[in-house]
Amino acid sequence: MQDKSNEITAIPVLLELLDLSGCIVTLDAMGTQKTIARQIHDASADYILSLKLNHPTLFQQVEQWFQQAHLEGTLPTPREHTTESGHHRIETRMVWTLPVSAFATLHQADEWAGLQSVVIVERTRRLWNKTTHEVQFYLSSLPPESPQIATAIRQHWGIENGLHWTLDVTFGEDACRVRSLHAPHNLSFVTPLCCQCTQSCCWQTKS
Repeated sequence: MQDKSNEITAIPVLLELLDLSGCIVTLDAMGTQKTIARQIHDASADYILSLKLNHPTLFQQVEQWFQQAHLEGTLPTPREHTTESGHHRIETRMVWTLPVSAFATLHQADEWAGLQSVVIVERTRRLWNKTTHEVQFYLSSLPPESPQIATAIRQHWGIENGLHWTLDVTFGEDACRVRSLHAPHNLSFVTPLCCQCTQSCCWQTKS
């Protein structure tokens, strides 16, 4: 890819290279585009796309529906409700998979190829010193009764978190203060000799 490319232009090119038939494609908010949804749908695949404020009207409609249903106590039973402990935290996770018809209206819903479901994921994490809470929304071409939705979303973040762990802990990316000129690009071509050392003396050029 050229230096000026970004995810919106790179994702369609990548999808063209893959045989997506029968697959589920999960994408972050940057990839939540109508043209990308159409491309996935036309490839006989399904999508789960993160819905955030880059689609403000649609996002606010779903957010307001959830807040109102929560306030009135009219939320349906979540399709998944789990509590797990690990890494010094307790996480409660609830997933609602709702048909598009559950909403009175959704902005330009008919322009999202194959759209069938709106997914709401609520996570509460309790750590020793604080509690965090977040709600995330998704658009999906899978039917709301599909058991694959919650699993696919979780697998997506499992991959994401695993990659971040490797970059941050093994390669010490966050500790690296190189931020300017050609140095960040140059460092992308080197690898550490061992996992325990990220000092500049311990780097060698990839063969």
